[in-house]
Parts: sequence; structure tokens; C-alpha cells
Amino acid sequence: MTIHEIPSTRRGFLAGVGLVIGVAIAPKMLRASPTGTPAGGSSELLPLNAFVKIGTDDTVTILSKHIEFGQGPFTGLATLVAEELDADWSQMRAVHSPTDNKIYANLAFGLQGTGGSSSIANAYEQMRKAGATARAMLVAAAAQEWNVPAAEITVEKGRMRHAASGKESGFGAFAEKAKGQVVPQDPKLKDPKDFVLIGTDLPKLDTREKINGTAIFTLDITPDNLLIAVVAHPKHFGATVKSFDDSEAHKVKGVVDVKQIPQGIAVYADNTFTALKGRDALKIEWDLSKAETRSSSELAAEYARQFAKPGIEATNTGNVATAFQQEGLQTIEADIVFPFLAHAPMEPLDAVFIKAADGSVDIYNGAQFPGFDQQVAAEILKLDETKVRVNTQLAGGSFGRKAQFGSPYMQEAAMVYAAIGGDRPLKHMWTREDDIQGGFYRPMYAHRMRGAIDAEGRITAWEQIIVGQSIMAKADLDSTSVEGASNLPYQIPNLKVTSHNITLPIPPLWWRSVGHTHTGFAVETFVDELLTRVSRDPVEGRLALLDKDSRHAGVLRKAAEMADWGATPPEGRARGVAVVESFGSFVAQVAEVSVGSDGAPRVHKVWCAVDCGVAVNPNIIKAQMEGGIGYGLGAVLFDAVMLGKGGKIMQSNFHDYRSIRINEMPDVAVEIIKSAESPTGVGEPGVPPIGPAVANAWRKLTNAPVRQLPIVSLISS
Repeated sequence: MTIHEIPSTRRGFLAGVGLVIGVAIAPKMLRASPTGTPAGGSSELLPLNAFVKIGTDDTVTILSKHIEFGQGPFTGLATLVAEELDADWSQMRAVHSPTDNKIYANLAFGLQGTGGSSSIANAYEQMRKAGATARAMLVAAAAQEWNVPAAEITVEKGRMRHAASGKESGFGAFAEKAKGQVVPQDPKLKDPKDFVLIGTDLPKLDTREKINGTAIFTLDITPDNLLIAVVAHPKHFGATVKSFDDSEAHKVKGVVDVKQIPQGIAVYADNTFTALKGRDALKIEWDLSKAETRSSSELAAEYARQFAKPGIEATNTGNVATAFQQEGLQTIEADIVFPFLAHAPMEPLDAVFIKAADGSVDIYNGAQFPGFDQQVAAEILKLDETKVRVNTQLAGGSFGRKAQFGSPYMQEAAMVYAAIGGDRPLKHMWTREDDIQGGFYRPMYAHRMRGAIDAEGRITAWEQIIVGQSIMAKADLDSTSVEGASNLPYQIPNLKVTSHNITLPIPPLWWRSVGHTHTGFAVETFVDELLTRVSRDPVEGRLALLDKDSRHAGVLRKAAEMADWGATPPEGRARGVAVVESFGSFVAQVAEVSVGSDGAPRVHKVWCAVDCGVAVNPNIIKAQMEGGIGYGLGAVLFDAVMLGKGGKIMQSNFHDYRSIRINEMPDVAVEIIKSAESPTGVGEPGVPPIGPAVANAWRKLTNAPVRQLPIVSLISS
């Protein structure tokens, strides 16, 4: 299980690109390959740089510095390499890179990590240069072998040819020799007009294995003599163990040990069922002296009290107080409450620890920030970081759940492993209930909105107060609390946005699209209400408030065109619209909604227009828009983590914290705006517009604006 370290004298950086010659990756044992052909298999893989390996069978394996948990970086990054390498798509493979915060840093973060819809955006030029570098070295090796000028060699679909001599070869025959070539410092990249693969609907590299069940996730890793560990956690945030009795747990056949750790009581067993049964047999008395014992309704009342207090200023232009005093204006006020939201990925948190003969440790997990995991585990296990190897695995979703500063999950897992001595391989697991009740939620937020609009549809004044936890644990302004509100795209001369940070023992975390999850909803529903108050069409009214040449306006016009906005919807249905920019991408959506047989919204159709710059793989972009719509729709309709009387967590699994079901997924049409702008992210921007689009349609149907989410909870209450 050892990763061979490369001496520093053999490491060479390509200026401004971060490519390292001669980087070795972890051996194939227990590592996932999305292609079904693990690294180091029947074809020897030879590294040309830190991101590209060429197989003797002509395959090209890219090392993805970004975790693949369904959003498509394996395919997207491979596309960038293949384009500049002039490879054939059938040759391309992908695996996760080793953990290295320098070589494999996310250029947007400065360390290795995946998040903020940044995978393609930060690696667009880097991975293209990696491909161009590999191509130049292969061509140089062929030119040397064939004794011909390199400039006369052409490369197409993975074949190198010299027309004059008739010589031809794949990449594999020259991979070894290419390693010895001079690394070009600034390889020439293609003009976008010459792209062959970028911009085409290439099939995802990991689809086949995920369908046939051969893809490897952390749960699939089962070394011999494996211990399973689960932890009993409190049902109140901030509670700690006061005392416990594990005598009954030890009576469960197959339970190996029980240990107390700071997070709770760990039960170790020979299999998962026994570990869970042993955990159920524990008798634990919890200390609630520092726990959150207020209910969600009590917290909402506390949030509302903050509205009257001075907040942290995020934006203040013009003179809002004076603007509201002008005559002839229509004014609206609204308080909107957003609940805690769990991420609820399909795969709960898990990690496998295996000690090597030399005392070093391999960790296998779906690591969204592997460098953090490595640092935390090394500290807890009292090992040098070089002795702890984090092997990133395919993961079944995250939506922000695995992107935690300080790696609290890895802290728990490493403590569980250390507590029992680490002599046996160990798999630490959370159940769905552990995850839903484990905190690190999208924080609860409350917005107070006040706006004024004149008869021509000009919004003359806008005041917005936002109350919620700071995800970044700041005492001052947290940009993630106000993003999408403090930088409104609409032309509003008098705008004031303030924020209040609430401190709770409930751990907050970014959730798919972060602050835009609530600001997008608040802004777009409120704009709609203001426009309706003066009988302005929601699309035309928005366009009048936007710069006509803006990308906001571009996607809004396209979505309206797709939906034939001016036409009358089918009887019993209404349409709502919203446009939100997040993570540099612009998305507009039109939702067609009716009142379902259960009295809840039934979303039939969604038209979506997206401008995300250069569309590297339209297939993935469309899939991410569809997935974001489904994910966001489930949240706006059904989802809330509620604290009941005494602060006890009420939800526990998909029966009471549910996603939309397949029969509830609307028909989705996606159009991508053609653009020459640098590519931006698509993993998150599909989420924010769907909520307000549905709520705006719902208001048309019912004359009732949505002031609290989820919508279904209001109908049933």
C-alpha cells in the first residue's frame, strides 16, 4: 500500500502550470478506476507529467485533482487533455490524483480541493497545457526515432503520422522515450475555432462502471480482517456524554470493543449489522448543559428579533430611507424564513484505514479536501504527513457535505481508529440517520424585505436584512450570507443590504450553491411581487431593470423564448420565472406548475437557459442543470431539518427528509448560450432559480406568496 515518493531532484515544475515530471501514483490495490482498467494493470502506465500517463496499449490516463462524485470532472478534465493531445476519446481514462496540496492544488483555493463549481474553471488552461505538453514530448520522441523534423509529424485521433516517410504510430510505443524529452515551458494551445472535442457531447468516462456495479466506492473496500465502527451521537447539538453503560453492547456476538471518543461512543464489530446492534444496546446519559434546546420556531422568533437591531452593512447605495418617502410608489414588505437543510447525499460518510508494515497508514475515502483530511489524520495518529496517504475514491454525491474546514468527519474517523490501536483495518461508517442528524447544515436564515416600485416598473428602493449563521465563522460580514443580495443585477438606485450573524451550537456548512440557496429565492420572489403590484410582466419587467447586453438578460430572454412565455399556459397551470447568477454562471428558468391532487405544487415542465462560458461538455452541463433542478426542487417543496421541543432533531431518513421522486421530476429542457468567455462552473448554478420560479408560479395560482420553506409544510400545517 506504499506510495513511492519521488526525490525532489527529479521534480520539475512547468512555469505557471504546476506540472511535475515523473510523479508516481498510488498502486492499483484497492484503488478505483472509472474505466474498469486500474492503473498499473495489463498496460504499463508511463507518466509524462503530473496529470497525464500514457499506457503501452495507447490508453491515456489523466490524474484528476478533483474528486468525482457525479458532477463530471473525470470527463471534463479528460476532455481538456484529449483536445490538446489530439487523442481519440476511446483512449481516455481517469483516476484520482494522489494527495498533494502543491502539485494538485485547486488554483482557486491554493490547496487541493473540490467545491465552488470550480473544477473546470480553475483547470481549463492547466489541463490543456498538460495535454499539449504530453503531445509535444511524444512528437519529439517520434521525431527522434524516425529521424524526421517534429514539425512534419501530425497527430490525429491518437495516431502520430509522418506523411513523407509513411511512418505511423500510436502513443504507447513512444511513451518511455517521451519521458526523456525536454519539457516545453510554454506549449502552444489550440485556437478555440480548431477544437475537435471541446464543445461536443462526449459520453462520461464513469457511466458504464456505475451502471454495471464495477465502480469502486469507499463502501466497496473490504480488506481482510476488517473491523466496522459506528459511533453513537447525541440527539441534541452541543450535548456531550455524561455517562454510559456498554455491558449490553458487549453481550452482542461479534462486538469487539466499545470506546468513548469526544464525539460520542464508538462500537467496533466484525460486521455492520453487529456494530449497529451493539450501538443500539448502549445506555448513554447525555449532558445537555451546553446543548441547543430551543425549537425551530423558537429560533425563528429569535431571528426575527434581530431585524430591529443594527446589522453589518453589506451594501448601501443612494438613500433608502428618503427613497421610501417619495409619493406615488407601491411598497411591499415581507419576512421569509428558510429552514436548516441537510445535504443528504446518496452515500453517507465513511472511511477505511489500513496500516502498512512500516507503520504508515493508507486512508480510503471520498475526500473532497484530501489535504485537510491528511493533515488532521496525521495529527491525530501522531504520524508525519508523509506517513498518511489519503486515497480519494469515487463518492456518491456531496453537495458540500464533505467540504469541511478542519475535516471534522476525518477527526472522528481517525479518533475511532486510534482509540482501538489501529492493529486491524477499520471502516468507520455513518448511517443515513447519522448524516441527516449530524449537523453541518445549510444554516437557517430569515430575510426581511422592503421594496418600492413606481408605476413604470422601476424599483426605486430596496432594503434587505439577512439573519443567519456565518458559515465562515466570522464576527464581521460573511460574503456567503449575502452573495446574490449585496450584488443585485437590477438597476436599483437606492439599495441597502445588512446582515446579522447568529451563533448556535449547530454546525453550519455550505450547501449546493451556498448563499444563493436563500438569497436567490428571496430576491427573485420579491422582484416578482413588486413587478406584479404594478402589473408589469415578470420577464419584460426584469429585462427593463437589467442591462440589455448583460448575460443575465441573455439567459432570461432565451428561457422565455424556449417556454414561449407570451403564450397562455394549459388550463389550471401557471408559469413562474427566475434568473440567478452564481459562481460566474448565469441561469434562467421558467417553471410550469399546477395544484396537485394533494394540494401541493405539481411542477410539469422547466425551461432552463445557462451561460457558463465555453461549454467544455454540453452533455455534462445539461445533466448538471437537470440534477440541480431536481435537487433544488426537492428542497423547496419538501425539505427541512426541524428542531422539536427541547431542541431534539426531528428528521432522520428519506421518509421524513425526502427528495423528489421520479414521478415528481418535471420534464426539463436545457439550452446553453454559446459563449467565448472562460468556462465557469455548473455543479451548483442550476439550483437557485428553481425555487423562486416555482414559488412565483404558485403565487399566480393561489394568490399566496411563499414566505416560508418548504412549500408543502405550509400547505399541510
